[in-house]
Amino acid sequence: MARKNEFDYFDSFVKLSEYCCDAAKMLDENLIDFNAGTLEEKMKKMHEIEHDSDMLVHEVVRRLAKEFITPIEREDIVKLVHEIDEITDNIEDVLLHMYMYNVKEIKNDSLRFSKLIFQSCEELKAAFEEFKNFRKSKDLHDKIVRVNRLEEEGDNLYTEAVRKLHLTSTDAIEIMTWTIAFNRFEKCCDACEEAANAIESIIMKNS
Repeated sequence: MARKNEFDYFDSFVKLSEYCCDAAKMLDENLIDFNAGTLEEKMKKMHEIEHDSDMLVHEVVRRLAKEFITPIEREDIVKLVHEIDEITDNIEDVLLHMYMYNVKEIKNDSLRFSKLIFQSCEELKAAFEEFKNFRKSKDLHDKIVRVNRLEEEGDNLYTEAVRKLHLTSTDAIEIMTWTIAFNRFEKCCDACEEAANAIESIIMKNS
């Protein structure tokens, strides 16, 4: 039986992954209906999600400082919350890049990336929803594998998109802008895989 007022770290992992999904959904929607004139306002809304994620990370760390017993090792909890929060940070960075470099039009490959990022976040959230039962779960490993496969798709898309850019554009500013942009998209997929791998590492330590 859970103790009264006991903090649920596993629920915090799920909530943090929900922030990732919210950010990924917002990114996808903004790119589908891209409007450079409203981007600054959209960035403020994205930053609110990132800020809420940061606040939850701080709350988890604050709780850790007070509790003697935790469901998994403290350093693993800290690693996980920072890994998940990094995903939201990276997604925000994509939108920030569009604003900083004054992007006027969105490339089709960026829409493919945003959908892949959203799918990765959804799969990761499903993994964290199952994580509480990691000692008995028969499905958690498969969910982690799905995140890893999506990251591989992200790697392939990154290679394809950058090559296409350099084959079709002669505008140096456009090439620089979108090479950096595609790198930021790919980092979002990498961050999802890092969080999934952190889950797998914890499972192995506690098996």
